[in-house]
Amino acid sequence: MSDGHPRPGPPAGGAPGPGPDPDPAYQYGQYGQSDPYGQYGQYGQYGQYGQYAWSQDSQQYHQAHLPHQHQHPEPVREFHHAPQAGWNGWNGWNGWPDGAGAQAQQPQQEQQAQQAYEFQHPAAADPARAFGGPAAATPPAPFVPRQAQAHRADPVHGSRYAGHPEHPGHPGSPEHLDPADGHEATGLPRAANAPQGRRAARLARKAGAPDGPGGPAGASTAAPGAADGRAREAAPQGRRAARAARRGGAPDGPVPAAGARPRGGGGQQPQRNHRWAGLVKGVALCAAVAAAGMLVLRAGAAVEGLDGSPARPGGGPDTAAVAVGAGAVPDPGRVVQIVAHPDDDLYFMNPDLRYSISAGHPVTSVYLTAGEADGVNAAPAKGATAKPDKPAYAEARQNGIRAAYAKMATGDRSSAWKRTVVPTKGGGHAEVDVLVANPRVNLVWLQLREAGHGYADVPDSLHGLWDGKVARLESMLSSGTPVKQRFAYSKDQVVQTLVGVLEQYTPTTVRFQDPTPGRYPDTKQYTDHQDHFYGARFVQMATAAYAKDVKDRPHFAVQNYVGYFNGSLPSALDPQEAKEKLDSLDTYAWLDRQNHCGSDAGCGDLKVSDHPAGNRWTDSINYARGTGTNWLTSDKDHGLWAFKVLDGQVAVWHRPGPVGAWRGPDLLPGTGMDPGACAVTLKDGRIAVFGTRTSFGARPADYKREVVHVVQKGPGADGFGEWQSLGTPETADETWTSDISAPAVSVDGTGQMAAYVRDGAYGLRGRVQQADGGWGPWEKYGGEDLHGAPVTATDGAGRRIVLSATSKSVVGWAQPKPGAPLGRATATGLPDTTLPLTAEGREGGVRLWFRKPGSGNVRTALMTADGGLKVNHMTDLGGLNGFGSVTASGHVLAGRSAGGQLGSEVGPGRPWGRSPLMFVGAPSSTMTGKSMVSLAVVGLDARLYVTSSADAPDAYLAPWQPVGPRNAAP
Repeated sequence: MSDGHPRPGPPAGGAPGPGPDPDPAYQYGQYGQSDPYGQYGQYGQYGQYGQYAWSQDSQQYHQAHLPHQHQHPEPVREFHHAPQAGWNGWNGWNGWPDGAGAQAQQPQQEQQAQQAYEFQHPAAADPARAFGGPAAATPPAPFVPRQAQAHRADPVHGSRYAGHPEHPGHPGSPEHLDPADGHEATGLPRAANAPQGRRAARLARKAGAPDGPGGPAGASTAAPGAADGRAREAAPQGRRAARAARRGGAPDGPVPAAGARPRGGGGQQPQRNHRWAGLVKGVALCAAVAAAGMLVLRAGAAVEGLDGSPARPGGGPDTAAVAVGAGAVPDPGRVVQIVAHPDDDLYFMNPDLRYSISAGHPVTSVYLTAGEADGVNAAPAKGATAKPDKPAYAEARQNGIRAAYAKMATGDRSSAWKRTVVPTKGGGHAEVDVLVANPRVNLVWLQLREAGHGYADVPDSLHGLWDGKVARLESMLSSGTPVKQRFAYSKDQVVQTLVGVLEQYTPTTVRFQDPTPGRYPDTKQYTDHQDHFYGARFVQMATAAYAKDVKDRPHFAVQNYVGYFNGSLPSALDPQEAKEKLDSLDTYAWLDRQNHCGSDAGCGDLKVSDHPAGNRWTDSINYARGTGTNWLTSDKDHGLWAFKVLDGQVAVWHRPGPVGAWRGPDLLPGTGMDPGACAVTLKDGRIAVFGTRTSFGARPADYKREVVHVVQKGPGADGFGEWQSLGTPETADETWTSDISAPAVSVDGTGQMAAYVRDGAYGLRGRVQQADGGWGPWEKYGGEDLHGAPVTATDGAGRRIVLSATSKSVVGWAQPKPGAPLGRATATGLPDTTLPLTAEGREGGVRLWFRKPGSGNVRTALMTADGGLKVNHMTDLGGLNGFGSVTASGHVLAGRSAGGQLGSEVGPGRPWGRSPLMFVGAPSSTMTGKSMVSLAVVGLDARLYVTSSADAPDAYLAPWQPVGPRNAAP
């Protein structure tokens, strides 16, 4: 938020009406919310030295839970890590300057209970310690967890489609999993909480079997024994050890290694025969397990041969947690979020922010401006009598942010921070704050001047710098910052400063605000603060430069967030989530006025203390882009294709056939792609991929967002053609800030393809492909007050239906027959719905899914086009609260649940399950043949995860599997 003069816009629509009658043919029961979370705890060892540190001792981490998760305790996970001298080549900077690491290991009483600010300037000791500064000496080799081998973006090996060699298979993919580790996928019984694999072997050895070589086929070399000199025998390994552990420990006495002579006299041959018989049985069992496991894990049609259903997670029908397959524990990823003002993250990115912190992900928040506004830290009623002090007000807002983050991360708003100064790649200095109790949480303050007004012409602002009205934007240093030297940035220096931050933190997910928020149709004022979206454009340029110029980095995904306009849309969060979000704002607003931070400037932002919720902003969260659920599709050979944007390019993952090996990600040539891609299958079987692309141009006015598409060279072929532009219905960026939605694309019964977008005037526009392959002009289809992105699908008769949400309901369009133009805009009579929508052709019509405002429950209605667009009943399907897109294929429904993980429902009357996966954007699903459903997400580690299920009433989702190598920390 800003402290300028925001225009909150019209309120959300009125109370929903009764709506159509329930659909008796589509009744799903109401489901409780007590399903286990199934999270995999912390994913790496973190120490006091920053985001990735080491410990030679085994340390234990309990999974952090949100308040409503306390009834689902998770077991303690243990992680062992090798030593590391520093993180990312800096001797402990990320979290600590020189000497601070040692201080962090000293007794806690040496750290102040209040905000323990110690000002140290790393540049004084080592000028290389900067965002992008040159290295003073060769840095130590970066630390990579043993189970997380780094996968870097490589311009030489990055794309099969650019004529380079394709990525080889990876041991972490389903095709290379050891079947011995895949109990869950095969349906084999397993004792609850029984140790598996190597851990079971270790437990068995500790229980009494001496260490030694061994294995089913291993000729063992006798090791020196104890005092009696006897050879040490091998401990059971793998499955054998797991069985022994489940029976209560290692077998009595040592177990001879394969081929070893038994001790004692008679009965040697029967014992040997018994051992060989057991060995043969074990090998046969492993072979059977391997065959069954690979069938399920590869999600092929052969699953029908296993009773049509993957194994039930946890071994029982009542378990609602969805497992992750062996070797598929999600990488935690690294999140960097960049906002214009202190509090934009709390208002517009929460609860995603809180979810990431609670899950133990490294999170760094970067603030472009100081947020000094008019310098008055007082409620509006008292502002007239308060003395302006911009540096002090900026410090108070920083104190409020530190308190809010500390409370989210530790439960204690006064938890200590380490505040330091680092030089930036743009030539200035930044303040970096690290939470002492949780060094994974970092804050970076760039401290530039803010506009101080939501839409007025203010040259000394990010907007003015972008447009060239000023050559340099000066800093505004807060009163308590350790940064003492003022500076000013040119436009390029702001970009380079952000590139340096990205280089330092190497994120796998980058969050920032909406760069094209639009204008109100009546006043033509911006719907969002000018600092918000011009700041987002600077971040767009920085991520593009980072992707192009920095090669030694992981892939990253982008998530954009709606700002002020959330207050004009139906509430997306359920009451508990909204309360948690408001609690963070209450902390930021410093409601109790207690000086817990020890600062004369104040411990929070009193300007919002009268109404911390803002304009209902704590009731909602909405993604500005990447909400489509049509990015996973199948081909005629039952192969799977996935398309998501990584590094500003469309990434492709492909599994040929029902049991082929996954390949990818491979980046299609062409940069500037915005988050979100949708795939559609053409009449001849080829796949077309659509999205939007942003280009900056030579002048500020040349900023443009346009619809583009690319078509597969042949059905099932790896190659794709060149990107083709369909342009944009907007005439200039200044008119509506290039505010178009992502395209919705469908192919009707004649094979005619059409693409539709919501334009900046909140109406529907579209282009239709002609018989010669060309495209007609952008047509106007009417509609008003449209928000989010439209959706489209074809019904059983091949007629195209298009639907779009408004602030009060849903409107639609339908073809009277295939090949005909769309009919007029038609009100559906549905109640208000949160964004976004999902549509799929089924049951002779097009079924629509959406969420109930203020609840997160999933609803559905069947749309038909006989005699005009009609709604056939609406049904509430329940769910696990949550927000955002819902994907639906066959019997499977899936979407983001409360807590941020993926929730799924696999059929009428079945409980909703919750996976451990946290993900970017929207999930996607597709039918693979006539009897399988495949489901996919891209995690916060920018890695694809897939699962599948037979399309049967009693089916369960198979364990999630990752595709390709880990996108690990460098």
